[in-house]
Formats: sequence, C-alpha cells, structure tokens
Amino acid sequence: MAFGFFGSLLILSLLFKHFTCQLPNTDEFYVSNFLKKMGLNSSMSYNFSGSVCSWKGMHCDTKKENLIGLKASSLGLSGIIPDTTIGKLAKLQSLDLSNNKITALPSDIWSLGSLKWLNLSSNQISGSLPNNVGNFGLLEVIDLSGNNFSGEIPATITSLLSLQVLNLAGNRFEWSIPRGILNCKALVSVDLSSNRLNGSLPDGFGAAFPKLKTLNLARNEIHGLDTDFAELMSLTSLNISRNLFKGSVMGVFQGQLKVIDLSMNQFQGHISKLQFNFTYKWSHLVYLDLSENQLSGEISLNLSQAQNLRHLNLAYNRFAIQKFPRIEMLLGLEYLNLSKTNLIGHIPGDISQLSILHTLDVSSNHLSGQIPSLANKSLKVLDVSHNNLSGEIPVSLLEKLPLMDRYNFSYNNLTLCALGFSPETFKTAFYGSSNSCPIAANPVLFERRCNGHKGLKLALALTLSTVCLLAGLLILAFGCRRKSRKWVVKQPSYKEEQHISGPFSFQTDSTTWVADVKQATSVPVVIFEKPLLNITFADLLSATSNFDRGTLLAEGKFGPVYRGFLPGGIHVAVKVLVHGSTLTDQEAARELEYLGRIKHPNLVPLTGYCLAGDQRIAIYDYMENGNLQNLLHDLPLGVQATEDWSNDTWEEDNNGIQNVGSEGLLTTWAFRHKIALGTARALAFLHHGCSPPIIHRDVKASSVYLDLNLEPRLSDFGLAKIFGTDLEDEIAQSSPGYVPPEFSQPECHASTPKSDIYCFGVVLFELITGRKPIGDDYPEEQETNLVSWVRGLVRKNQGSKAIDPKIRDTGPDYQMEGALKIGYLCTADIPSKRPSMQQIVGLLKDIEPRTSL
Repeated sequence: MAFGFFGSLLILSLLFKHFTCQLPNTDEFYVSNFLKKMGLNSSMSYNFSGSVCSWKGMHCDTKKENLIGLKASSLGLSGIIPDTTIGKLAKLQSLDLSNNKITALPSDIWSLGSLKWLNLSSNQISGSLPNNVGNFGLLEVIDLSGNNFSGEIPATITSLLSLQVLNLAGNRFEWSIPRGILNCKALVSVDLSSNRLNGSLPDGFGAAFPKLKTLNLARNEIHGLDTDFAELMSLTSLNISRNLFKGSVMGVFQGQLKVIDLSMNQFQGHISKLQFNFTYKWSHLVYLDLSENQLSGEISLNLSQAQNLRHLNLAYNRFAIQKFPRIEMLLGLEYLNLSKTNLIGHIPGDISQLSILHTLDVSSNHLSGQIPSLANKSLKVLDVSHNNLSGEIPVSLLEKLPLMDRYNFSYNNLTLCALGFSPETFKTAFYGSSNSCPIAANPVLFERRCNGHKGLKLALALTLSTVCLLAGLLILAFGCRRKSRKWVVKQPSYKEEQHISGPFSFQTDSTTWVADVKQATSVPVVIFEKPLLNITFADLLSATSNFDRGTLLAEGKFGPVYRGFLPGGIHVAVKVLVHGSTLTDQEAARELEYLGRIKHPNLVPLTGYCLAGDQRIAIYDYMENGNLQNLLHDLPLGVQATEDWSNDTWEEDNNGIQNVGSEGLLTTWAFRHKIALGTARALAFLHHGCSPPIIHRDVKASSVYLDLNLEPRLSDFGLAKIFGTDLEDEIAQSSPGYVPPEFSQPECHASTPKSDIYCFGVVLFELITGRKPIGDDYPEEQETNLVSWVRGLVRKNQGSKAIDPKIRDTGPDYQMEGALKIGYLCTADIPSKRPSMQQIVGLLKDIEPRTSL
C-alpha cells in the first residue's frame, strides 16, 4: 500500500515538474505563454522542457538569468500578439518573428528599451506604426518589410540615433520621408521601396549619412534631382527606380557605387556627358540600369573601363540613331538590354565573346543584316524582334533554342527550317518569318525496313534528294525575284520612284523653301571623300524622310538643319541655305569645294554639298554632343539664335519639341578652357593659316559644337560668303549680343578679322560667367548686357564676381580672372586694340590648367 502511495506521488511530481518551473513573471513563463497563444505547442516539434535558455531560438546572458535573444521565425505563428508576453522581456536585445502570420503587435512591446535588433518582416501586420517606436533608443536594426503598415513614417524616428539598418519595404507607408531621419547619421542601409511615399527628399539628405552604403527607394512616387545624392560618398548600391526623379544623371555617378538603378524615372540630357565624369571609377560598376527615362545622345559610356560590369540595361530612352555600341570588352557581362535604343547596322559577331551572357534583348530597333551565330554558351533569353534583320537564322543557334527560357525572332525578314518547332511556337516566336526547309521531307519516311540492297537504296535516295534540292533552290531563287516578301520593312527610296518630279516644296515653322528640280534622281550630291558614291537629291529626300519635321534639328540664321544617314552609313547634318544667293551655280560650287578642302581638328568638316535648283545645301559631319549655346543656356528651340544639330539636346514628345537639358557637362574650368582654346585655334587657323584668310562673320556660342570625343569644333565658317557680297555683312550683323561696336558706325560696312575677335571675346565671357550675351539680369546695373557688365567688373579689378558658381571651385580663380582679361582685350571698343587670334591662343595657353582632360 505504501509503495503505491509513493509511486503516485512520483508520477504526479514528474507531471507537474515542468509546470512548477514556469513560475509567473519569469522570462520562461512569458515566452511559453506567447508561443502557445500564437498557436505553437509541443506537438509541433517544439520542446518546452528544460530551461528557456535551452529552447530552440532562445539566447540568454552569460549568467543564464535573462533572455536577450528570441528567434521564432517561420514557425506558423498567427494572430495578434497578446500583452504580457514578449513585451515583458525587459532585457531582450534581439527579436526575430519574421515569416509568420502575425497581424498585430502588443501595446507593451514598445517598452523593450534594451532592444537592438527587431525583425518583424513578412507578416500581416497592419495599421500605422506608432510613435512609440522612438522608445527604442538603442535600436540598430529594424526590419518591418513585407507587412501592411500604412500612414506616415513616424517623425519619432529621429530618436533612433544608433540605427544602422532601416527596412520598411513592401508596406503602404504614405506621404514624404520625415525630416527626422536626418538625425540617424549611423545609417548604413535604408530600404523604403515599394511603398506609397511621395514628395521630395529632406533638404540635406545626402550630407546627413556619411556611412550609408545601400539606399533603395524604388517603386514610390518620390521626386527630386540627381544632385540629391551628390554627397553620399560611401554609397555602393543605389536603387531609385520607378519614381519621379528628373534632371541629369551626372550627379549620381560618384564615389564607390557598384549598383546603379535609375530606371523608370524622368532623367534627361546627354548620356555622353558621363564620359567627362572624372571622379567616378567605372571599374567599380557591377550593375547599371538607366532604362525607361528620357536620356539622349549617343551611347558613349566609359565601358572600356567597366571591366566588372555584369548587368547593363539602357532600354527605352531617346538616344540618337547610332550603330551597335562596342561591348566586346565586357567579358563578365551577364545581362544586356538595348531594346528601343535607335540602333542601326548589324549585330556584331564579337558579342559571341561574352561567354557568360545569359540575356540579350535588342528588340524594337533598326538593326539589319544577318543574325550572327551567337555562340554564347550561357544564353537563356534572346529577343531580336521588331528589327529589319534578314537571311537565315544560323542552324547552330536554332539547335540551342529548345534549351533557352525565352526567345523571339518575330517581325523581321528571317528564314528558318521550322521542323523542330510546333505551329504555336512558330506563330508566336517567329511571326513574319519564312519556313523554308531545303528538302520537304518527313524523316519518318526514311525509317523503312531495309531487308537487302541497302547500298542501292541509299544511293537512289541521295540522288533523288540532290535533284529535289537543286530544283527547290531554283524555284526559291526565282520566286524571290518575282515576289516581295510580306515582312520587308525598309525606308522608302525615292530612287525607286523614277517618275517622281519637282519642284519640291518644304515648310518649317519659320520658312518655306523650294528645290526647283524636275527629277530628284538627276541632281547629284557631291561627297568630297567618297566621289565614287552615286548619291543624288533623291538620297537626301530618303535620308531626311522627305525633309520631314521629324528630322529637323533646328532653324538657324542660314536656314533649317536636318539630320540623316546617307548611303554608306554617312551620318550627316544637312543645312539648307535658304537666303537668296547672288552667286551662280558654278561660283557656289567652287566656293563650297574650297571650304570642303579646309581641315582642322577644331573645325566642323564640310562633307559635301548639293545644288538643287536655286537652293544651296551644305552637308556636314554630324556633331553628336550639341552646341555650346544649348549646353550653357538650354535655350528653347523657338529662339532663332539657336542652331542645334543634335536631337541629343532637342527631343519630340506629344506636345512638340522640348528641351531635355544638358546641365552637368560644363561643370569644370578645365573643360571650359579646353573649349575656349580649341575655338581660338580654329579661328587662328582661318585667319592665319588659310590663303586668302577666311573671316567667319558669325562667331557665337551656337557655332561651337562638341563632337563624339567632346572636342570643340567651330562650324559655319565661310558660309556667309556663299550668299555673295550683298548679304554676307548683313548676316554678320544679325546676331544680337555679338555685334561689334564699330558696326554701329555709318562708315563701317565690312567684316574684318577684328570683328571675329570681338565675337570670340563674347563667347569667352559666356564660358566663364555662364551668362547669355543679352537678356540676363544684373542686380548692380540696369539695361546692361554681358560685355558691358564684365568689362566694368574687370576695370574695377572685381572680375572674380563674374565667375560662374558652377566652376568657381574647380580651378584657380586667377586663371579664370586671367581669361576674363583676355575677353576684355578681345572686346575693346577700338578694333586696332584687339589682339590677333594667334596672340589670343598664346595667352590662353599661358593660363592652361595643369589637370589633363
């Protein structure tokens, strides 16, 4: 009997042993109560026996007295966390409840003043984030991503002075980022992506975070400029995609950035100006996405220095018409998307050298020719649709397609043997292609039993196959000559329309001009360096889409300028000289051929010309980076003083033509000095290196262009003479702000080299001050212009006041003031007191910055 009694006591003691250990008001009790009320019990592979310090995911202090770490991620916890559970763990420093189905937090959780690490990501917590989050004064990491938080980000975040990681991604936070975040100077990583944030970044955002390495603001409606990130010098990863940021991308490329995602914003301006960013090390770059912006110009990034680049996406911008960029040096490239980037020409075969490339998208361009073999072993995604590609798809490429994840060859002029593809695949991935197999045979027919005479049957089959092959090829060749293919997409050729006749009339916003010729194909176009090319006025019509407004670059003093590609891939600017000329055709041709022989590294070369009736048409090399006036002043297109050849600067949208900006390209004194010196050398060559000397008569900022390599080139030299002596000086006097003072005197009727020098002095003032010749405001003086303002300051020895703030700190002030003094000499009222252009070149070289470009 006694034995039974003591045995019962032993069993009861074992049953209640664990219960008696979980005393109220202990960490073990709070945690156990929390887990069980959230749906976890011992039957779910969770052992509650032993001390709480031994439980899975629990960490105690060294004395095993207090719980300092709790990790209960991915345990299926669901519902509202009740009070008097984890909110009572007074010494808790780390709490991880991620990847559960928690819907709300307890009110006492905000009393955990020792908390340093909080991860509540991937739950279902909704409502606003209380201001009590400011109680976590020691917090270093907070991750609330992947929930349903809404409302504003609490301003009390300003109290989290130790915060290093802030992740609020994937919620419904609204309004703007609170200014209080600027106090969190220890931040290393910020992720506010995929919310409903709007407004702009707080003032001083960049300077506030000297340690910030990762910033993700993607998928919001935040607006601002590239300069908002200018001082984040420790940043290695920046993602601001799918927002409303504007301006240039110049200010973003800086410091140690490895990942740059600016996609789906409203960035504008020349992408080519990134070449001039000497502060950024392209070798750091691993990931670059500039897609779906409004960037212009030619794709001329410093890719040769980006040896570590893995991902490049430039799709859907407003780039200039250009050939496929050189990328063969990017041997580590894995992803390349150049869709809808205005590419022409062939897909280079060198792309096969990119052995680890897995995605190639060049769709929606104007690429022509055959598809290269693309021997890239890792290729998984290929899209060449919506181009003008022709010929057979390489068999080696077709054999790899079944192993790819996705491919599209539609809307080209391609041919393939589609025996290995289903009708559905052929319709969706090869739409518009021709299904043409060499032998229309079913392989099953050749799987007959051969009981004997196998050699004879094989010989007979081969003979019949050869005959069928030859017959099929003859029929195919004959058919191709007789019938045009359905999917041929090409530019209309006026040479094919032999009966097209003139006169031809064309209209722009400010003028109507007529080419009075009978047959477009009968009027030759002279190309100096390619005399054997049989180019006519019909080719000019074709190259400029019949001088369509869509190819119009600008309307300047001499007439409209159009852009086009002549046969042979010659990229040109076509300038129509609409003023009536007093020269005969023979005299005009002689003058244009003389100008075509004038070559200098700082002159825009005249490529050729055309005399279409009474119309004189000058053809120039195309200048990729616009002109100085637009780069300095960003004038609207309607201003007559602007002669921009580049739609890299002027773009069309549904509302007409808009200025997409070029700020950032001229932000250093060294570069502006380079432009001044190059322009001076061009003028010195015209004045002193040509016989007879050539007087430009129209030197101004819009006559100075930047080529693909950002070298300054002076344009329009000698054009005024094409109009004859009756008009050349009238043209020279029609540029407000550039007219020398002697032209106001009745006895002065002719341009001289000294009048060119005066105009150069005005351009030099523009380069150093950043101001326009006329139209800017000067607080110190009323009704003045640039020349009188700067000359007044130089006389008072106060030239430093005129220096453009954008370049003030990029070079020695004495050099810039020295350049102002050179401009002062050039703009002297008395022509004889102005130095010669040879002297000016020497003076500019004396103050040349030592920094090499």
